[in-house]
Amino acid sequence: MTKNFFLFFVLITSSLVQTEIVDEIVVKGTWREADSSESTGSIVILDEDTLEEQPLKHFEQLSFLIPNLNFAASDSRPRYFQIRGIGERSGYEGTPNSSVGFMIDDIDFSGQGGIGTTFDMEQVEVHRGPQGSRMGANALAGLIYLKSKDPSNYFEGHSQMTVGSDGIKSIAVAFGGPANKNETIKYRLTLAEDRMDGFRKNIYLDKSDTSRKHESTSRFKVNWDLTDETEINFLLMNVNLDDPSDVWNLDGSLNTLSDKPGMDSQDTNALGLKIFHTFNKFNFQSLTSATHSDIVFSYDADWGNPISNFPYVYDFFSETLRTRRSFNQELRLLSFPANFVAGNRIEWIAGIYYLSLDEKNKKQDDGVYQDPFSGYDPYVVNTFSTSYYDSENVALFGHFEYLTSETSKLAFGVRWEDWKSNYSNSYGESFSPSDQMIGGKISFLNEINGTTNIFTSISRGYKPGGFNLGVSSQPGSSQDSLIYDPEYLMNYEIGLSLRLPKANLNLDIVTFYSDRKNQQVLISKQVDPNDPNTFIFLTQNAAEGENYGLEVNMHGLISDNLNFFSSLGILRTKINKYASRTELEGRDQAHAPEYSYALGLNWELNQNIYLTLETNGKAGFYYSDSHDNKSKSYVLTNLVLGYKKEKVTYELWAKNISDKYYSVRGFYFGNEPPNFPPTLYERQGDPRHLGLIVKYDF
Repeated sequence: MTKNFFLFFVLITSSLVQTEIVDEIVVKGTWREADSSESTGSIVILDEDTLEEQPLKHFEQLSFLIPNLNFAASDSRPRYFQIRGIGERSGYEGTPNSSVGFMIDDIDFSGQGGIGTTFDMEQVEVHRGPQGSRMGANALAGLIYLKSKDPSNYFEGHSQMTVGSDGIKSIAVAFGGPANKNETIKYRLTLAEDRMDGFRKNIYLDKSDTSRKHESTSRFKVNWDLTDETEINFLLMNVNLDDPSDVWNLDGSLNTLSDKPGMDSQDTNALGLKIFHTFNKFNFQSLTSATHSDIVFSYDADWGNPISNFPYVYDFFSETLRTRRSFNQELRLLSFPANFVAGNRIEWIAGIYYLSLDEKNKKQDDGVYQDPFSGYDPYVVNTFSTSYYDSENVALFGHFEYLTSETSKLAFGVRWEDWKSNYSNSYGESFSPSDQMIGGKISFLNEINGTTNIFTSISRGYKPGGFNLGVSSQPGSSQDSLIYDPEYLMNYEIGLSLRLPKANLNLDIVTFYSDRKNQQVLISKQVDPNDPNTFIFLTQNAAEGENYGLEVNMHGLISDNLNFFSSLGILRTKINKYASRTELEGRDQAHAPEYSYALGLNWELNQNIYLTLETNGKAGFYYSDSHDNKSKSYVLTNLVLGYKKEKVTYELWAKNISDKYYSVRGFYFGNEPPNFPPTLYERQGDPRHLGLIVKYDF
């Protein structure tokens, strides 16, 4: 398949002979908007048209289009993502700090990627590589940035209704415009409701909705031009995910046997306030946000029912109630853009950042196990524990650019961050880890001619140390197993950006090498072989690791009515030194596919009819750093056939046309009595889905 990709890549490139101009690509997930060709990093941008083409409106679906991006959905929606093989994977325990930042409209939702619904989104960006000066502690591996549509200067709206297989039903509407006569106040309201019965069937309960998805999104934005110099933007948002988590079984099929399907739900409220003011010599920005999330994570730990393991009595259930609150304040001063011709060679940004997190977890495990042939009494579990976590991040950052000539610039950014935290639980554990970290980036960009830019960059990312939630409640745990140290990453990149208007081609190529120090490695183990609730995730520090590879993004026009996009990620990873787990030395890191790619064609057959064809593929990857089981490579193909006339659009769509059976997550542990042998259990991705969308613009 890799050979076929490169062949297609070459054929497409060689066929670009038209004369229309490819639209400029603007990066929005940074301090100020800029042309992507001037970027000194690897960025994938999915524009509004690409987002509209996706029938299922969630970032999880978009992630397949972004090479070197992976996700780990343990139960329902993925909370964490991995960029270039770096990132958390477990949804069972919350992680104090994330390796991959996740932002919606400049509000930090790192570690809460499940709320990434994408209806009425303007743009999605994935910034690969450490964002040490931009975001700091929560962006060791990169940043995912979602930008919703802003209010417009005139009243307009968009609505859509979707129906599909497995009970897919959704309805959504977004509208807005001026709120007063002089158009200084503009608003936009977005409402969406998405439902799906699920593609798994619970045979024991005779239900097909125990893995359903009931998700709602509401977003209200107000932009107020207070004066010619001052603008105030207000955002109020709620995302509610009411999703059961009946997805695991013993035979790898799409049928489950659970008698107590759990939940993987999240109710998140957020408020954002942005103030922009222009002074005589610089701009001022204030970004304030607050979030509140109530998360319920429960599951049938035995994956069975009273008769599935007969004559053994085997019944375990676990539930965690998680409450997470955050407050964020960022203040920035920005110079006016540099202009070499006008004699202004310097451009700068300086700011201060504050983040407060407060989290509470309540966990209860109930279960019983009895071997009728052993002669022993039943093994009973009934435990309740609570944990509390709060932290404060204070950071000072700055970014400086100097135009060395009319066609080149040198840039330097730095971020100093102080992280303090407190942790306690009902088992008597209490400690307060803290770290002070420095990250940043230095880069040089040179415009070779009017169409080609080349850049080099060196960046340093960091991620605070932390602690393993819930480990202290397990037998044999110790202080050493609770705490782990900060991780640092040095990243080196060389990139080429090519814009060829006459050939209708945009091409970006980046090669990178990352050196990881004190690499935070996630392992898993089952402490008690007779109790699956003692299956824990444990983060420890390995001495060294390395990640390197190549990323290619290309899109353009083949003809007036035919355009394409293609992207490729090549990734190599290695754990170099790991004193406590020497068997892992030299092995690839987990959730790091050696290659991934995406191809797409958009074809306007005539004035009203269009066709979108999309294919993405991924190599197999290790599920965990605790064992050597791997997924299999796969290729998925999606199709949209649309008819548009005036304000109404009809789309027939198909996801995973070939009904490919593929896995996105795997566990290796014992869950079958009486011997509980270690066994690989896999979580399947979505099968084929078909449906119809009706859209109406007003």
